[in-house]
Amino acid sequence: MSLATDGNLSMTDVAQARGSLAGRVARHLALFLGVMLVWEFASTYEFVDPLILPRPTAIAASLVNMVLYQGTVWFHLGVTLWEAVAGFVIGSVIGIGLAVAAGLNDSFRRYISPYIIALQVTPRIALAPIVIAWLGFGMMPKIAIGALICFFPPFINTLTGLLNVDEDANEMFRSLGAKKRQIFFSLMLPNAMPIIMAGLKTAISLALIGAIVGEFISASEGMGVLMQRYTFALNMASSFAVLVILTVMGYALFVLMEWADNWLVYWRHDARMTAMSRKKAKAWAGLLGRRQA
Repeated sequence: MSLATDGNLSMTDVAQARGSLAGRVARHLALFLGVMLVWEFASTYEFVDPLILPRPTAIAASLVNMVLYQGTVWFHLGVTLWEAVAGFVIGSVIGIGLAVAAGLNDSFRRYISPYIIALQVTPRIALAPIVIAWLGFGMMPKIAIGALICFFPPFINTLTGLLNVDEDANEMFRSLGAKKRQIFFSLMLPNAMPIIMAGLKTAISLALIGAIVGEFISASEGMGVLMQRYTFALNMASSFAVLVILTVMGYALFVLMEWADNWLVYWRHDARMTAMSRKKAKAWAGLLGRRQA
């Protein structure tokens, strides 16, 4: 009876969750369509200058033409994506590496802190022309600008996470004779992982911004160049279409980092924690079975 009751309750909960989700989706869709209708009406009847806000239908037509018929957008999209991802990887690796060194060595942290602060307070966008003058006009300066802009969040988040270790847990590890390497990988790093992933989510968006800024300043390919060309020709519908593509790309990169967060920091998510616990229990059972045999 209790099992049946539990089953009915769970089915009811699932139905309520689905209904709630459908309601939220419907409300968001209705709000979006309402905004688009008002926008279309205002632009069609010139309550708003079409050069400022082109009609949503014109933007959609330009987007379809750009993606399905012209096809040149895919090349520029690939260039910008490569610049953003490469800048993100380089900036994050350097930021996390320096933060780990600073977190494990007090002297190194004291010496490097003034330089990191100076880099952070410097308007890094203003360094873009200098970086381009140093590295030329290819992809490398855009990658370097992306790395420079996205460096700080992984660094400061990693350092903060490594330094904010529970003292009782740290003392317990020491009392059990754990080595520094064991303390780092078993206590400090797992404790810091959630805030490290938060920094990486911020960094991926900043790397994309850095790549676009570099393309605005000096480039012959990339989504920033494409947007400049359409804007200079006063083809605002196509400019907004490029902006939509960039927004989708940025959202996709953020979702990818969310997935990485769920996969790496599995102990913060009940479903992943349960799955990992079952996997480890099965592995231990197999190991014990082989030993007994």
